[in-house]
Amino acid sequence: MSKNREIEAKTLLQKKVYDEIVNGFPIKSDFIQENYYFDTPDDVLNNHRISLRIRIYSDHAEQTMKVPDLNPVQKKFHEVIEINDNLAYDQAKKLVSQKHFLFHGNIGQYLNENFATKKNELSLFTWSKTRRILMNGPKNCELTLDATSYPDGYQDFELEIENTNPSLIKEVQKQLEQDYGFKQTAANTNQNKIARASAHRK
Repeated sequence: MSKNREIEAKTLLQKKVYDEIVNGFPIKSDFIQENYYFDTPDDVLNNHRISLRIRIYSDHAEQTMKVPDLNPVQKKFHEVIEINDNLAYDQAKKLVSQKHFLFHGNIGQYLNENFATKKNELSLFTWSKTRRILMNGPKNCELTLDATSYPDGYQDFELEIENTNPSLIKEVQKQLEQDYGFKQTAANTNQNKIARASAHRK
C-alpha cells in the first residue's frame, strides 16, 4: 500500500503535439494499463470528488482511490491524496469481471470509515485503456504521455507533469508550451478522465 500527495498539471493535446513530445525526449517506460472505474448508482464518490479504480497491467494490478487533499500545499495545479493497494493480476481480472464487489485493504478501510452505508453499492460503471509513456523531460522532470481509448472507440491524448515542486511544474509547462506550440485553456486543462470515460460509454 502507498499513500501520497499528487500534484500535477494535466493538459489534453492534439495528436500532432502529443507525437512531437513523445519523439522529443528519452523514454523511461512504455506500457499499457486497463482502467476500471467504480461508483454507486447515485454517484456518491463523484459527489465527494473521489475517484475509485482498478488498474490492470501486463503482470500485476492495483486498486487506487484519489481523495481531495484537505490541506493542499498549493492552489494552481490539480492536487489529491492517492491511496493504492496492490492486487494480483488474476485477482484483479476476477474482481472486474464481477462488476460488483467489496473493496478490501486500505481503500476498504477508507470506505468503511466514510461511506459505510454505501460501500455495498459500488459497481463498475465504465472503463478506459491507456498507453502510458514516462519520459525524462526538461530539467530532469518526469513527463507522462497518455493515449487513452474509451468504450465507444473515442481516443484522446494527454500530458501530465507530476512533481512535488509546483514551481518546477510551472517552469516545465511553460517551456513545453513554447517549444511545442500549445497552450493550457479551461477546455483542455485538468479534465477528469473518469468523466471522459463516462461520456464515451457505449
